[in-house]
Amino acid sequence: MTLHTQRLILQEVQAADAAEIHALNILPETDRYNTLGIPEHLSETELLVAEWMAMRTVHPQQHYVFAIRQQASNVFIGNIGLKLSAAKYRRGEVWYKVHVSHWGQGYATEALRAVLHFAFASLHLHRIEAGCAVENRASAAVLQKVGMIREGGKRKVLPIRGEWVDNDEYAILEEEYFDQQMNGDEDNND
Repeated sequence: MTLHTQRLILQEVQAADAAEIHALNILPETDRYNTLGIPEHLSETELLVAEWMAMRTVHPQQHYVFAIRQQASNVFIGNIGLKLSAAKYRRGEVWYKVHVSHWGQGYATEALRAVLHFAFASLHLHRIEAGCAVENRASAAVLQKVGMIREGGKRKVLPIRGEWVDNDEYAILEEEYFDQQMNGDEDNND
């Protein structure tokens, strides 16, 4: 599965992506709000990538994890994922992680818009959710830019670096997404 945007290619992760994903995951800046923790060895990341790849063999597919790359240069930028709920709920949860050298360039927003389009237009989901640590203002801004609405929060739910931190919950409904598309609210230049 491959998704394309104006500047990006989102392709489901491959074993060959493991070294770049590992380099992303060991950065303190990108790990700041990560609940998984920094992998000590490349072999840990290779196992994670193998798990992501194995999830593609389940039918119907319930997990999608993409490597984000620049179209022009094929440079690895980060990862973005979509996890589906049970079919009757038509719900999904998104997450993303972008390399610090690509922050502030609108790549996370652009990649998230592509995944939302795939989720609503191709998978016919009803609702997409995302959570982020309350202190993660940059991630909250990305979620808001794509039209997700903060619905509430959870107190001390995320285990990050030995502490429990609060989490904000965001969501967008299919009718809100398609209304945005009809009204031309999508701006890829943020």
